[in-house]
Amino acid sequence: MTESILEKGHVILVGAGPGDIGLLTLRGKDWLVKADVVIYDHLVNINILHFASSAELIYVGKKSGHSTITQNEINELLIEKARISKVIVRLKGGDPFIFGRGGEEVQALKEAGIRFTIVPGIPSPIGVSAYAGIPLTHRDHASTISIITGSNESGEEHLKIDWEHISTRTGTLVFLMGARKLPRIVKQLIKFKKNPDTPVAVIQWGTTPRQKTWIGTLNTIVDIASKEKIQPPTLTIIGEVVNLKSVTDWYETLPLFGKTIVVTRAEEQAESLIHMLEERGAEALLCSSIKTIPPADWSLLDQSLEVLSGYDGLIFTSANGVHFFSQRLKEKNKDIRELKGVRLYAIGPKTEQAVRNLNIKVDVVPETYIAESLIECIGKENIEDKKFLLPCASVTREILPNTLREMGAKVDVVPAYQTIQPEQSETHFLKQLNEGTIDVITFTSSSTVTNFLDLLKKEHHEKLNKIIIACIGPITQKTAEDRGLKVTIVPTQYTVAGLISTIETYFAK
Repeated sequence: MTESILEKGHVILVGAGPGDIGLLTLRGKDWLVKADVVIYDHLVNINILHFASSAELIYVGKKSGHSTITQNEINELLIEKARISKVIVRLKGGDPFIFGRGGEEVQALKEAGIRFTIVPGIPSPIGVSAYAGIPLTHRDHASTISIITGSNESGEEHLKIDWEHISTRTGTLVFLMGARKLPRIVKQLIKFKKNPDTPVAVIQWGTTPRQKTWIGTLNTIVDIASKEKIQPPTLTIIGEVVNLKSVTDWYETLPLFGKTIVVTRAEEQAESLIHMLEERGAEALLCSSIKTIPPADWSLLDQSLEVLSGYDGLIFTSANGVHFFSQRLKEKNKDIRELKGVRLYAIGPKTEQAVRNLNIKVDVVPETYIAESLIECIGKENIEDKKFLLPCASVTREILPNTLREMGAKVDVVPAYQTIQPEQSETHFLKQLNEGTIDVITFTSSSTVTNFLDLLKKEHHEKLNKIIIACIGPITQKTAEDRGLKVTIVPTQYTVAGLISTIETYFAK
């Protein structure tokens, strides 16, 4: 019988890349989704672990030169877990086989008769240099690359690096994990006749929004590092290619580079906003304050679904309303043909797109994405005695249905979903809040404001006064200001894209 790929005892060594979660390979992500156990290192982006939502997570990282567990103990842990679990992912920063001790772990697995698979990752020299805007090779400057560990020397008497030959190389030298050994690296290179004026770049936290680059020469970089108090993790590039940074730099010049921006949307809706922020160089910190779930009682919506053809208009105020409405329609063994002859209204492009995804045409989308603007559009129609269905959140603004009723219409407001506070830990957010490293908090609805503030203790509220508050529109702004927040950013176009654009403009000034 062919051995099943998911049988017990399968260890997968996965390279997580140098930091940016987007640099994880598709194969690596697939294995994380399947994992029963994930054993991960210190420099792995913690957000990558979200892919392993059902796995046991075991941290075995090394930080500031101190290990929580020895390499032999890690080897034994891999073997132990492989004997009782199906899929064990050994998640390592960068690539497992480039100074990642992947070879040692594979040897131990082989001796124990444990099956293993290798999933390469983008090595830190490749990823970090690219994000720093420094090409490691260039036809005019370097045709070779040397990758050297900066932390494998045990002292003056036990040199493991051939400094004499390395110093004579004309290509690019890349030192990994060398922040603490930088003075010794420079001293040895100069000792063996490396030109003291050779350009040097030290990159900290490469490929992340915390990335910072210092430029100098062999003569000056140690003084720069001392003055700037450069700490690990760093990567050091030595060679003429460093001078190209001013031309090829791209990441550190992004409009929101280095900014930490909190996203308070529901986790299932936050992905697009997070990606847009990260594309602009920001660190997007998810602190979901809202979760959408089915309503406590479907009866009102179900009654409306039985008589859909009796409505003149169907109004959607959010993509959530569209999602839960269409989901319930399907569960009741009905389909979009029930909407024949019903006029469809949608507030905002996202809501409109959600409707269009059902292969239904939207008849009216107001220019301004708020209820008041839709009222203005509907007011141009003769709606006397017309009947409207409004599937929405259990708690919603009353201005739209009340105004339509005043205009002579009949409106059925039915709960299609409800919003609740998610059960989660805000530890990472609170840590950055206390450290004062958050630049912006974004709110995309009134419920995100209310739930977010209710999640925080009163002693944390004062710290919000020092952070820029950005709201998607005037309704959300009013809720925030009513709760004591000072709102700085409100776009003229009440969309996520408009919100991000206005944040960019704010920082550009």
